[in-house]
Amino acid sequence: MTDHPLVTIDDHRAVRIDRRRGAALGDAVQLCLIVPDEFRQVQNAYPILFQRTAARDGFQATALFGFAPDENLYLDGDRWDAPYLPLAMATRPFLIGPPARGGDVPQLHLAGASPRVLVPGDLGYDEASPLFDADGGPSAYLAAVLDGLGELDRGYRAAPAFFDALERHDLLEPVSIRFDDADGNARQIVDFHGIHEERFAALDGDALGELHREHHLLPITMALASLANLPSLIVRQQRRGTDA
Repeated sequence: MTDHPLVTIDDHRAVRIDRRRGAALGDAVQLCLIVPDEFRQVQNAYPILFQRTAARDGFQATALFGFAPDENLYLDGDRWDAPYLPLAMATRPFLIGPPARGGDVPQLHLAGASPRVLVPGDLGYDEASPLFDADGGPSAYLAAVLDGLGELDRGYRAAPAFFDALERHDLLEPVSIRFDDADGNARQIVDFHGIHEERFAALDGDALGELHREHHLLPITMALASLANLPSLIVRQQRRGTDA
């Protein structure tokens, strides 16, 4: 199996996906990418912060799970302790690939090396979710994944306009998160950006109207509201340190 094969019924009829949660299944991550269209759901549980892209040519939105590269403070053993699972996590181990030559519909690929991918004989196979039903159609699980990936694809395509608007109105500022861990050691997290609340509050009616018409006003307010989750995330980290 190649690293990211195209999903087909001929090649993947017997493949099943382990949908449980856990560090061994790839969930021990500090953050995941999110799209503005899901900010309303994300802000209910996670801080929303922004990072520069790897190419340093723009920004991307993230849901913050922890304060170190492999730290997910919402992961409690095999339980994800939050009411909403971001789309980028919920759709793993699938990816969107480019359309077939001459087509315009993105194709579905599978991260073949993911520990979630099981074949007959693997431990947990019988309890895992099949990709296809008995008639060869997508299973209910795969249909939900396709819907989620469709949302992500649309969101990624729309995100540059959102970040262009933030930069046009000078609404992004570097964020430094400082706190004491369970041992009393000072910690500082940098390399993130957030919405500059004072500049946002100072925008005039024309600017606010423009942001509203372009559907950017709601995700901006959701990102600001999400920062209320930072204190509780710090408490999670402190408790985790105490229990270790």
